[in-house]
Amino acid sequence: MRQTLLTGLLLACAPFVATASCVEGAVFNDVNGNGVQDAGEKPLAGIKVSDGEHIVITGSDGRYQLPASTQPNTFVIKPAGYSAAARSDGLPDIWRASTGEDGTAQCRPFALVPQPDAPNSFQALVLADSQTGNAQDVSYFERDIIAPLRGKHQARLGMTLGDITNDDPSLYPALTAAVTSLGVPWLHVPGNHDMDIGAQSDAASLASYHRYLGPDTYAWEEPSMVFIGMDDIIAQPGQKPAYVGGLRDDQFAFLERYLPTVAKDKLVVLGFHIPLFDHAYRAEDRARLFALLEKVEHPLIFSGHTHNQSQVFWAAEQGWKGARPLHEYNVGAACGAFWSGVKDVQGIPDTTMADGTPNGYGLLNVQPQGRYSVEYRVARAAQDQQIALHAPKVLRQGAYPAWGVYANVFMGYEGLPVEFRVDSGQWQPMKQVKQADPRLLVENIADDMADSLRGYDRSPEAVPSTHLWRAALPTQLAEGEHTVEVRTTLNGKQYSSHTRYQLQSATP
Repeated sequence: MRQTLLTGLLLACAPFVATASCVEGAVFNDVNGNGVQDAGEKPLAGIKVSDGEHIVITGSDGRYQLPASTQPNTFVIKPAGYSAAARSDGLPDIWRASTGEDGTAQCRPFALVPQPDAPNSFQALVLADSQTGNAQDVSYFERDIIAPLRGKHQARLGMTLGDITNDDPSLYPALTAAVTSLGVPWLHVPGNHDMDIGAQSDAASLASYHRYLGPDTYAWEEPSMVFIGMDDIIAQPGQKPAYVGGLRDDQFAFLERYLPTVAKDKLVVLGFHIPLFDHAYRAEDRARLFALLEKVEHPLIFSGHTHNQSQVFWAAEQGWKGARPLHEYNVGAACGAFWSGVKDVQGIPDTTMADGTPNGYGLLNVQPQGRYSVEYRVARAAQDQQIALHAPKVLRQGAYPAWGVYANVFMGYEGLPVEFRVDSGQWQPMKQVKQADPRLLVENIADDMADSLRGYDRSPEAVPSTHLWRAALPTQLAEGEHTVEVRTTLNGKQYSSHTRYQLQSATP
């Protein structure tokens, strides 16, 4: 049924003005995984191939033919049960540039490696905004994010959600080498800092990205999940703002043709750079996207860009009409606050983000029937480091309880129960507050008061956090030290953190 629908859609497509384009090619069963069609390796039928707008299916001879168009890349939609052969740079070999440097098409066959034991449950690494501006930043990224993961993660897929570099495409090879060293297929989504400086149009703005990292719209299938990566930056050269958030008509055409082919029980993950809640996101595009995703049984949105972290659950009051709220996880940046702040003993900047979230990366845990969970890992920290506390060190015994303990729950969201207790007493609820994290305010004041720079760049100015809780500390207890514990439950796991404060007697 899905293939019939897809074929019908393709027959209705009118070809665009032709350019030198890789519109014809083949897909084969790469049994030995070397990326070359050796003797005896057969063609693969029924494989979807796309240019990011149109979709065709290979025939019994493994061949496909797309309508002529001006799209910059052709790609294979990797099906479940197969892996993609690797390019020389380690990235999955799923795309072909429309034209080579000499203006001719590069239509090598797509190689798919059989993977019959692909698990229904798996984990993916999710990075946002590595945003490296120079070789030093690449070193920070490698030592802070990548090296601690190498050989120790359980992921089978990885992705970076834009602003891979900070306006310097020459750094792509070094960043590619870093992420592919983790030994999993790595996918990318472009960000506003991945646009070419000086580009004269939106269509030309990702030329370097396309050359190094491939298509700006694509799909990748696993047994229980589909990942759809999409460029959602509309460049506006010579205007203010220089870009807005949204999707192009060709991208909507791709979604309209592809989504009906996806099994209803699969998790459908869309990876963007600019979050749907960004003030610069075109409302009409968001509404059009919602209308498509409302027909999907299990949708999930990943985004980056903010250099903060939040979880949003879109509901009817925001224009979402799906059966359940639409979950958007805005992932904390790998570079944190642009590699700013005081360096530690390893020479890596603190780079805590403006909402008080330490830099790090996300995890997507996928299970059959559309079930999933998302987690956050602080760079070079224990897995259970999920709550950061701030409290005064000393209070006057008997004083009015005006001073409190603050808990920044990095994966917190509106309505999450967070509790505290003092000295193993009764657990009591904390109140969610929209305030700046005091831990970062301390850094801001220290930067203000310093006679010289404490780091290459200051820590960011603290902004109200979407995941901060507060509770007043009791002062009627005995003089001396008291222990404060805070706890919450995320994805069925309980996390806790503790701190201490002193009560001292004082005379007027």
